Amino acid sequence: MRTAFLFAALLAATPVMANELVAYNGADSIRLMDSECTNETVLKHLEPDTRPEFRAAAAMLQGKSFTACWRAIPSAAHLVYEDGDQGIIPVSTLKQTVGI
Repeated sequence: MRTAFLFAALLAATPVMANELVAYNGADSIRLMDSECTNETVLKHLEPDTRPEFRAAAAMLQGKSFTACWRAIPSAAHLVYEDGDQGIIPVSTLKQTVGI
């Protein structure tokens, strides 16, 4: 429930309405989803007690696809990628996807 509230807060902080958030930097993109993080490769990089906080994410960076998981932190999203690399995306860079 806490994660759903945090995702809703992130959605409220961005302009359009949908259930995914996306950050773009040129051709690179990171998509944050509100579904449970189930990727075992990513989960093994997380502390067991924090795993329920993480949601699914996908990234396209320098022409390569990556699987990741994310969680909301104050004013940002914290990402953990399948190789264990981590990153932070400020809320201000996130946009909501638009369903047609």
